[in-house]
Amino acid sequence: MAKETGRKLIAQNKRARHDYHILDTYECGLVLTGTEVKSLRQGRASLADGFAQVDDAEVWLHNVHIPEYAQGTWTNHSARRKRKLLLHRSEIDKLIGKTQESGVTLVPLALYFKEGRAKVEVALARGKREWDKRQTLREKQDRREAERAISAARRRERG
Repeated sequence: MAKETGRKLIAQNKRARHDYHILDTYECGLVLTGTEVKSLRQGRASLADGFAQVDDAEVWLHNVHIPEYAQGTWTNHSARRKRKLLLHRSEIDKLIGKTQESGVTLVPLALYFKEGRAKVEVALARGKREWDKRQTLREKQDRREAERAISAARRRERG
């Protein structure tokens, strides 16, 4: 079998970008069982309620839903078990220091295969307040309207 290249997205947490200010991102490996990998290869996973936590100098991913593999037997995994994240010691030490600040949490942004290996992109994030969310939406709408106006003006120039 040929070796996979590139990045194949499995799941994305769009809600996290809406609910949090992203301060820093980290790419982590995952410790998975065989049935979890097979389920991910079918493109099935959900990061909606997921979060990461540092326990005893190890980083764990909680509440990420990887459904049971349909052809799995008694070796099947539980869908919402906690999974260990693989990071360098220096990165874990940075995360320990930063997550002890108030209001800062670790949130999964994306789950994907890179060069055939399952990876998760975890972000160091601070929660947005309600007015921050409204401000972000307003800026997004303003940017979209400006792009529409520019493209309409270009069409008028040509035609």
